[in-house]
Amino acid sequence: MKEFMLIFRREADQMPSAEQMQAILQQWQQWIKGINADGKYSGTNRLLPEGKTIKPGLLITDGPFIESKELVGGYLIIKAATLDDAVETAKACPMLEYGGTVEVRSVMAIDSDPESESFLAPKA
Repeated sequence: MKEFMLIFRREADQMPSAEQMQAILQQWQQWIKGINADGKYSGTNRLLPEGKTIKPGLLITDGPFIESKELVGGYLIIKAATLDDAVETAKACPMLEYGGTVEVRSVMAIDSDPESESFLAPKA
């Protein structure tokens, strides 16, 4: 199986209430548990809005979204046979019910050991 990253985006001004957030969290948990039960789960994390962006010329700006109204809120790495299979999994994402988007990208596995002679080379 290949790995695919699902990148979750939403409008920066779309913040749910505390009650809505609780219901949304339960939907996410159920969706990810289903992916895990199918043996397709690889990992996930939420991204907080705080951060900095470093641009050419060492220009540092606040936030990763300063020039955009979209906010990347997190990602999920799944296993799937093909890009189309990964898209099918992404279609059930709760983010889509609330006006967000899901970007599906192929992931190239690389040797991540800095001491290895093949560091950053694609894995076979």
